[in-house]
Amino acid sequence: MTRLLSAALFATTVLAASQAAAAETTVVAVAANFTEPAKEIATAFHEATGDTAKLSFGSTGALYTQIGQGAPFEVFLAADDERPRRAVDEGLAVKGSGFTYAVGTLVLYSTDPKLVGGPDALKTGDFDKIAIANPKTAPYGTAAVETMKKLGVYDDLADKIVQGNSIAQTFQFVSTGNAELGFVALSQVVGDEAGSRWVVPAADHTAIRQDAVLLKTGASNEAAKEFLDFLKGPQAKKIIEKYGYGIGQ
Repeated sequence: MTRLLSAALFATTVLAASQAAAAETTVVAVAANFTEPAKEIATAFHEATGDTAKLSFGSTGALYTQIGQGAPFEVFLAADDERPRRAVDEGLAVKGSGFTYAVGTLVLYSTDPKLVGGPDALKTGDFDKIAIANPKTAPYGTAAVETMKKLGVYDDLADKIVQGNSIAQTFQFVSTGNAELGFVALSQVVGDEAGSRWVVPAADHTAIRQDAVLLKTGASNEAAKEFLDFLKGPQAKKIIEKYGYGIGQ
């Protein structure tokens, strides 16, 4: 019996060691708005496969610049569909690997429970600062500018705008009171009932289709390919929807 138990323990140890040796890591560049769902998806991916997704966050524009400069990312989760497409065109990503993993929702948000009751909060201008992400590098910033222009308030508010380098910094400006309100991602406030908010209608700006793509640096890494497959699966989609995103087609 002792010999049998020892043999079983040895077999289990060898199996665990072989699984650990087989486990791989992929490095994923992730748009800042997708920070929390990406962390949860990476955890679920590790539990399901044993592989690890090492995440690096930033604005889509900044991440793309880093990719072009040779940063060792293998997967790119952007906040738009333009830069993943450009990555393919410029030979940085694998053709045919791109897909829309999420559709973002823009929200006008304030920690003041009475400040934002709808778009009229922008028309009254009863605030000193409004935060948006840099529209040159962050698609949520572009959507914010488009929304203000459609409402006819952009010129009136231009002097009050403060820009975050990413949607994460933009949310920080609002949450710390450095700006009374700001355009942020629904995913950043979806579980928080405090403050006040207006969910911007999708028709008020270009759709925030967030695409993922396999970079050429990850073309031979099975973990990178598995992560993208996992991102398309039901477990990841459930997490994505939980954070207020639509699911891409």
